[in-house]
Amino acid sequence: MPVHHESPPFDAPAARRLREALGMAPGHVAYGLRAQYGLQVTPDTVAAWERGLLSPTSRELTALAGVLWCSLGDLLITATTLREHRLAQGLPPEDLARRIGMDVSAYVRMEDSGRWRGNERQSTALAEVLSLTPAAFLTATGRDGELADLLRSAATTRWQAYVRPAAKLLPLPRHHIEDLLEQLHSDYQAQMVSTLNWGNTSTTSTAADEGKAFLDTIVPRFWSLARG
Repeated sequence: MPVHHESPPFDAPAARRLREALGMAPGHVAYGLRAQYGLQVTPDTVAAWERGLLSPTSRELTALAGVLWCSLGDLLITATTLREHRLAQGLPPEDLARRIGMDVSAYVRMEDSGRWRGNERQSTALAEVLSLTPAAFLTATGRDGELADLLRSAATTRWQAYVRPAAKLLPLPRHHIEDLLEQLHSDYQAQMVSTLNWGNTSTTSTAADEGKAFLDTIVPRFWSLARG
């Protein structure tokens, strides 16, 4: 297997703020990295990290957190992509692929393309290994748009037809997905019935507007129901 030297999604401004809050200069940080962790890091390298010109490796980042008396998460930007989530966990692609039961080359292709194509079991394992919430999983796998389209169709037509496609997208139990889709469908249909009056064209127009508003916000509605 090839050796990967990727860097986690480093938050350079945060590193500088944390150092300054401790009253330390870049030279003090470099000394701590050498004395405590045996890393040959110069003050210029520390300064380059803080300016975003260089990024620390996973080992250097862990050591930096120790020197700055902070958690590793304090030095990371909010991860959004699969690669960023993996690096934030300090996992090489080989280890992640093994833990989710996938060929490493297949996983790397998905990570590079930003399009996840794993099966339900692999999706569940991926979310678990990377500690992804269902919403974070959808963003990381590039499927937010697919979910929105699926939910709109489930709300306006037969929701049962969309359970299986939803299960392929979401690392959620199938019975939970069924409950969520049925609830969205019921909420949408109830809203349309309550605002629709066939004898009043203005009310019909209002119903159409409210129906559109419901569908435009269906993704946050879905996640709100899922958390509830």
